[in-house]
Amino acid sequence: MTVVDAPGAAVLAPPGAAAPALPPDLTLREAWPQRSRRRRRVLPRGVRRLVGPLLLVAAWYALTASGTIDARTLAPPTDVVRAGADLWAEGELQAHLLASLRRASVGLGIGVTLGIALATITGLLRVADDLLDPAVQVLRAVPVLGLLPLVIIWFGIGEAPKLALVAIGTAFPVYVNTHAGIRGVDAKLVEAATTFGLRRAALIRHVVLPGAVPGFLVGLRFALTGAWLIMIVAEQINAKTGIGFLMNEARAWFRTDIIVLGLAIYGVLGLVTDGIVRLLERALLSWRRGFTGA
Repeated sequence: MTVVDAPGAAVLAPPGAAAPALPPDLTLREAWPQRSRRRRRVLPRGVRRLVGPLLLVAAWYALTASGTIDARTLAPPTDVVRAGADLWAEGELQAHLLASLRRASVGLGIGVTLGIALATITGLLRVADDLLDPAVQVLRAVPVLGLLPLVIIWFGIGEAPKLALVAIGTAFPVYVNTHAGIRGVDAKLVEAATTFGLRRAALIRHVVLPGAVPGFLVGLRFALTGAWLIMIVAEQINAKTGIGFLMNEARAWFRTDIIVLGLAIYGVLGLVTDGIVRLLERALLSWRRGFTGA
């Protein structure tokens, strides 16, 4: 039987003998063999996370350059970059990008606020959970884009329906995960806090809500992805600006390079926003130590 005695060292224990206990301050990462740890540090983690997207672009270029995919069906990366540079030089790309960012941020802010409020009420109050949660689950099962005709009737064809679609689509992921985070707080922590004399308000503030933060951040990641997916359709409702509008105009002229450019922009925005949430996780969850991979 082989057991770890210290970082990078292994000790053979005879069969049937008890394994030597690890020091209390020795973490799993520190106990991992030094050779494996050195091998992992060949590239910084941020660089490694870019390898996947770069390989995707390389495969895209190879397929279009070899003629496997017709350039009229899918524009090659060089044409997409050229189209983006032309639109940027004309100042058109910046205007559309800022319009999309403004709509996404406002709609996301409304949706996240609504989701947190509902999750907090239903998560903390059993009566509210019995009354509101079934209705929320019914509404969550309705496809967001299926509400498009009603949203247009309710809010018209201006900016309001675009914001409403994003808000509706982002509220439910935040609600579900935050609600699960509140209800998933360890009962032993609640009992310990009650034993130490924490009242209900202090218990919620210092134990329940901090324990729900991991669930909220998971919901926020889903909400950010959903916001960009909904924005593609929302910006085709009588819009004059936005990346979705730009893609719709390019479709009429069979400009696949601009269409792919819009998709690439949405993908980059999704990657950036996911990175922001990861930074929030590091800042807000520094107290939680979990397994980060071998």
